[in-house]
Amino acid sequence: MDLVVNTPDELLAAVPHILGFNPEESIVLLPLRPGLPVTRVDMPKSASDREQVWDALSGPYGRHARPGARVAILCFTENRLFARLGSEDLSDRLASLGIDTHLRLWSDGDRWREFDSGVTGLQTHTAAERIAAAAVLAGIAQPATNRAALAASMVGSRAPISRLLAEARAAAQTSGRATENRWVLGRLDQFHADGNRLSDVDGARMLVALETLSTRDAVWDDISVESSSSHVAVWSDLTRRGPDGVRAAPASLLGFACWLRGDGAKAWCALDQVPADLPYPMAAVVASVLQDGIHPREWERHQARLRGLTCDVDESFLPKPIGPPRDQSRTQPSGGRPAPGR
Repeated sequence: MDLVVNTPDELLAAVPHILGFNPEESIVLLPLRPGLPVTRVDMPKSASDREQVWDALSGPYGRHARPGARVAILCFTENRLFARLGSEDLSDRLASLGIDTHLRLWSDGDRWREFDSGVTGLQTHTAAERIAAAAVLAGIAQPATNRAALAASMVGSRAPISRLLAEARAAAQTSGRATENRWVLGRLDQFHADGNRLSDVDGARMLVALETLSTRDAVWDDISVESSSSHVAVWSDLTRRGPDGVRAAPASLLGFACWLRGDGAKAWCALDQVPADLPYPMAAVVASVLQDGIHPREWERHQARLRGLTCDVDESFLPKPIGPPRDQSRTQPSGGRPAPGR
């Protein structure tokens, strides 16, 4: 998303639209030029926490650092001391990679302070409304209240499709894989054209068909930057409605489509919907590109190697948390940036 911001107040107001939710007790690293990851981490409250945060961020930022790289460090917390210490630590460490910290802002929801200059101000409804209007014009959905609300949006009524799975599996065995593969791709083409929600019967058939990896991979091939919004819509719906036994595929496809369009927060929430009892290699691949801060434009270069891993991957490949638990660190390279006012 490309927004023009003119004040620290507007920059802070833009963050929920960029992340997809309102950050709470968080530090957000926002690149002011393309290429670096947009990142949210839980607010570190001790030296040990700060060390863990850097352990999680040093890899992606080290790989993507380029001459002239600049970021804003935005702290969302009522505790200004935690914000000052956390932002100072990150600023020093980023400088060691050649990344300039353009701003270090603290906000408690009502007030803001720029630590380096000491300038302070209020967060205003005027700024929030202007940024919200600009986001709507850009086609960006309004942010969730917080990350918990974003995660909750992935859960819906799963009983209707659950009751149809046995019948869908029996029908799929009768029709054969080739027929089901053609139906899936044709049904997706129809969804791309009309955007109408799949019925419970079609939803059950789709989820059963995706248990065949060649069919799932054909759908994976259909996801592009241009089609990502449509894929986010269909897989968001089927992730909400999909029972545990068939939810790994739609959740993984949703995570990939979200990542491809630059929505790292929703991608992580999608992967959290992959049932944890059995490893699912595609989910591990998507988690890796997110955790490693790989930019969507680099997918073509990486996809042969990473997708090859899904053919023969065991549980050991599942990404291990680095530093803070997986729920605390989220990285996503930025395609656009909030542009300074001219």
